[in-house]
Amino acid sequence: MSDQDPTQVVNDIRAKVGPKRRVVFVSGNFNVLHPGHVRLLKFASELADFVVVGVLPDTSSGVTVPSQLRLEGVLSLSIVSSAVVLNVPPQDFIALLKPDVVVKGAECATLDNPELASVESYGGQLVFGSGETQFSSFDLLAREFENVSRSTLVLPMDFPHRHGFSLVDLRQSLARFAGLRVLVVGDLIVDDYITCDALGMSQEDPTIVVTPIETKTFVGGAGVVAAHARGLGGDVTFITVVGRDEAAEYARTWLDTHGITVHAVVDTTRPTTRKQRFRANGKTLLRVNHLRQHAISLGLAKAIVRQVDECLATTDVVLFSDFNYGCLPQGLVEAIASRAEERGVLMAADSQASSQMADISRFKRMALITPTEREARLAVRDTRIGLAILAERLKAAADARNVVVTLGAEGLFILAQKGDGHLADRLPAFNTTPKDVAGAGDSFFTATSMAMCAGVDVWQGIYLGALAAGCQVSRVGNAPLSHTDLLRELGGPA
Repeated sequence: MSDQDPTQVVNDIRAKVGPKRRVVFVSGNFNVLHPGHVRLLKFASELADFVVVGVLPDTSSGVTVPSQLRLEGVLSLSIVSSAVVLNVPPQDFIALLKPDVVVKGAECATLDNPELASVESYGGQLVFGSGETQFSSFDLLAREFENVSRSTLVLPMDFPHRHGFSLVDLRQSLARFAGLRVLVVGDLIVDDYITCDALGMSQEDPTIVVTPIETKTFVGGAGVVAAHARGLGGDVTFITVVGRDEAAEYARTWLDTHGITVHAVVDTTRPTTRKQRFRANGKTLLRVNHLRQHAISLGLAKAIVRQVDECLATTDVVLFSDFNYGCLPQGLVEAIASRAEERGVLMAADSQASSQMADISRFKRMALITPTEREARLAVRDTRIGLAILAERLKAAADARNVVVTLGAEGLFILAQKGDGHLADRLPAFNTTPKDVAGAGDSFFTATSMAMCAGVDVWQGIYLGALAAGCQVSRVGNAPLSHTDLLRELGGPA
């Protein structure tokens, strides 16, 4: 804003705010962001919906860092809605913006505050406070959730050499994702990540005591598969089952914001599946599941089939994302699969069994299935055989074209088409220091399936899927991937 009309800047901010939202304003030098800054801004964010930060100009006392760098630092915080470099005194900017609340540090309460007259002129409120002292730093917390630690990703080059492709080929293949028509069918999950300070052990009983700091809510399950597909360039339709509750409304709004067409069948006998993860020091302490696992009724299954029938004429690939909470009973899977086969639509399936039972082999004639080793062994009912035999037996049981067994930190075991036959190979994990492994399988499944739908060689598709998983586990929470995330790792433009 240093050379902009402050009135126009204020008008631009007000346009972003929208109706019925409270605005809070904070100003300062912000030379190098530290926990004190973040606590102050967190305190401000608790007083209003829209946080505006005024960065003082380079000529101000105490400034040691150029204004553009200070502005970029402030904007990197998720709790900041808008930030500007001021070219007028803060009190003059406040008089134009008329925020509901102006926040200054607690140490300013006994000083002269020229902002007070401006705030009182329109009936605003000047509040002094620096936020609560926490052992966790909110700037680090924001990076944990939102930033990808790319320095931890290592792309193995022997695999591309064995299968005859390069990073340039992968960038070109990734471009083919644009406009793919993707239909996702499966269980919607709403995930809450509750970050806590671990205070210690209770003196009354052997219980860990924590204080919640921040809650981040993500749409997970098949919902994040749909969001990954959209972020990677697809036109996405999502069919699922929800309860009649707040979690369903949140998910609908979030999915709509991300440009996903949603057909949600309401089941009044269950809540929308919700999982809460309580985390401290980068580790999950406890997960609480709010769900029902009974199969949906025949009437609801028929309603889903009708929705599928309406969508298949304009669908390139069907992704079954099954969490075994009752959304995809066997009769429904067979009905959808037979219809997709009749139209020649590619199909892929992932059926998860973390705390529940699953059988990935019930999804027949898929182009791709992506079980964990545990899920694969559950399907073939054998805990002893080696990976090569395991993959071959699962391929036969499911009549699948390609099987990828995910092995967590050990990477992938692959049994995929090569020429007229099948070849077994392994691919190591691209990220050996993950922050949160919860979304690895969903991102791998989505990217690999879309690549195969786009006509990309399956080995290239698997490599792109492994790259997607590496990016995804570099941050906490199941936020959707974007085309740019993968392209940047492949040496393409951001």
